[in-house]
Amino acid sequence: MHPNNLHKSSYDFELLQKCNPLLKAYVFVNEYKNKTIDFSNALAVKALNKALLIQYYNINNWDIPNGYLCPPIPNRVDYIHYIADIINTKKYCRGLDIGVGANCIYPLLATQLYKWDMVGADISKSSVAIAKQNAAEALTDIEIRLQETPANIFKGIIKEGEYFDFTMCNPPFYTSAEDAQKANTQKNKKLQISKTTSRNFGGVSNELWCNGGEALFVKRMIKQSVDFKHYVGIFTTLISKKENLPKLIKQLKKLQATPQVIEMQQGHKKSRILIWSFTD
Repeated sequence: MHPNNLHKSSYDFELLQKCNPLLKAYVFVNEYKNKTIDFSNALAVKALNKALLIQYYNINNWDIPNGYLCPPIPNRVDYIHYIADIINTKKYCRGLDIGVGANCIYPLLATQLYKWDMVGADISKSSVAIAKQNAAEALTDIEIRLQETPANIFKGIIKEGEYFDFTMCNPPFYTSAEDAQKANTQKNKKLQISKTTSRNFGGVSNELWCNGGEALFVKRMIKQSVDFKHYVGIFTTLISKKENLPKLIKQLKKLQATPQVIEMQQGHKKSRILIWSFTD
């Protein structure tokens, strides 16, 4: 994890239960005599998230309906810290989260950690409405915008004359609902979990899958970023599948952009941030 990540050590469940009493119902002692939760249980993960947000980020009343993407907080915090390294946490910074989702987690964490001015965008009217509610409950100035044309990523969101120091994105990485379910089944089998229909992180269609999956979505993002190179300092996105990187980097170089990759790891999960810019 990033050196500045507050979640490098084990969770203090005694402390977290005080922040969110609902978490207590999901905490148990495992075979190694450690307190933990069932991370395959979406409700348990959601209760843990609420406690973490209250204890470490002063974000109260955060909530999402059951079934929506419930993000792992340590992973999201890492992404933000790495962006801060790149932009050198200048005094005023403005960021755009593409695909903000109902959880609105990146803008919320970014405003609490670095006081950045954040905008979130999404193609789902319901996600936009819930994200706005989460932003309001946290007493922030986060602006949530609806992307009315799903084929567009930046057009219709970035306004004439606007400038963002960075954009960020956690792209939908499955190609279909079937693809997502297959991956979930394999994950549960590997972790020796009998459940095959539930996902600990939840997620509705636009949050988890799209035509072509992660590779095609990011390829489209790169292509469209050319038209907004004077509106954005650096473009960034998470990349879940390492095998997607070579073609994406080749595309960036063809478009005369400067690419960079940052490797991330949280426990057994590995991911990376793909960064590019059209300036020095």
